[in-house]
Amino acid sequence: MPYNARVLLLLLLSLILMAESRRLGSRRKRWSEPGETLKPGKALGETPDAVVLVGKAGLEAAMVNGPLSRKIIDGTKTRKLKTSHLLRVDEHDFTMRPAFAGPAVPVGVDVQVESLDSISEVDMDFTMTLYLRHYWKDERLAFPSATNKSMTFDGRLVKKIWVPDVFFVHSKRSFIHDTTTDNIMLRVFPDGHVLYSLRVTVTAACNMDFSRFPLDSQTCTLELESYAYTDEDLMLYWKSGDESLSTDDRISLSQFLIQKFHTTSRLAFYSSTGWYNRLYINFTLRRHIFFFLLQTYFPATLMVMLSWVSFWIDRRAVPARVSLGITTVLTMSTIITGVNASMPRVSYIKAVDIYLWVSFVFVFLSVLEYAAVNYLTTVRDGKDRKLREKLKEQSQTLPCTCGMPHTKTMMLDGMYSEADANSLAGYTRASMAAEDPSDKQEQMVVHLTLDNESTETKKKGIRSFRIIQNTHTIDTYSRMIFPGAYILFNLIYWCVYC
Repeated sequence: MPYNARVLLLLLLSLILMAESRRLGSRRKRWSEPGETLKPGKALGETPDAVVLVGKAGLEAAMVNGPLSRKIIDGTKTRKLKTSHLLRVDEHDFTMRPAFAGPAVPVGVDVQVESLDSISEVDMDFTMTLYLRHYWKDERLAFPSATNKSMTFDGRLVKKIWVPDVFFVHSKRSFIHDTTTDNIMLRVFPDGHVLYSLRVTVTAACNMDFSRFPLDSQTCTLELESYAYTDEDLMLYWKSGDESLSTDDRISLSQFLIQKFHTTSRLAFYSSTGWYNRLYINFTLRRHIFFFLLQTYFPATLMVMLSWVSFWIDRRAVPARVSLGITTVLTMSTIITGVNASMPRVSYIKAVDIYLWVSFVFVFLSVLEYAAVNYLTTVRDGKDRKLREKLKEQSQTLPCTCGMPHTKTMMLDGMYSEADANSLAGYTRASMAAEDPSDKQEQMVVHLTLDNESTETKKKGIRSFRIIQNTHTIDTYSRMIFPGAYILFNLIYWCVYC
């Protein structure tokens, strides 16, 4: 071959190699940087014969073997099926329940109580946060799997398939948590079994009986039921019986002690739609009494005991006894108002009402006792004043009694004070009644304007009236009667309600 032909051939081969190098360099910049490995699953675009280069080693191998000799294919970039294609969501009508027109679909339910947030006596409701899980089988969602592993999805797939329409009966408010995303989980197994879980907070009504408040126990119920499907279409049941309900041991409330959780189920009938399966979550709460002992019972008892102090105060100290009585009455009124402000306006009597109102009656009676003592004291002082005036008038006309035999001392029998007896000093005092009741008291020197009693009945009446007239005696008896009656009431009250 001539020398010029060889030179031309070498130049032509050099130009071809340079062109191929530029083309390969442009592809390398398009897919990855030098020395960088392509990420699995990255699309190759629409080019069917794309060549995959991995770093400098791949580039050198391509240049050595030639540009058209070999194509390296990355298996990570093969097109995968979509979830909707794998589960064949678009091939079925999921607006209808599984096995439509067939037997009822069994839907198992279990609940995990996360927290019992609050109990409101005024609104008569409770708030609970829980994990609600549903289990059923939908053969339309079955898919082939060599490993028999389930697939887990978030809430976006829930809108495309059929799920049970369970709702909370007697709920006032409820919502699904959405931080940071909707707290919904859907797990599908290859044989078509489905687990649907969501985190819910619900506020539901609780019918409470406050007849024994605050020594009461309340039982509240959270009810679950299908809204549209009767028992002929959907059979709702507890998946594991009583074990279907689990709670956190750390759940506690400030005013209540949670005694127990348990589950029940029964059928509910609606006249217009038929029979429905209904599940019940029952829990019993017992109220802590110590808070109410400190805030209600002890203050009320102390006010009643404070009202008894007036029995030891002099009956003539009107400002002291009146102010003490009024203060205790107003304090009891404030305690009753404060307790009723935090309670619903029920039409029956509560246990705390009985205690507070009986205490209020004791305080009020202590005020009335002093009113009676003060009135009788005023009446007696008026009579004593008139008696002194009369004795003073009679003393100016009394004859001399010197040498009169058998003079006797007048017996006051406690009906008049010692001052009244002393007012007769200097005069001879005869007995109120003669030794012979038939004789007239012609020889009495001092006459106290009290008529002689001729029958035993009138004498007994005077003796009983003596206690009323003696105001010291009323206070003395009150010091024993009031505490004794209040202690007896407390014994009966706590024995009945505890």
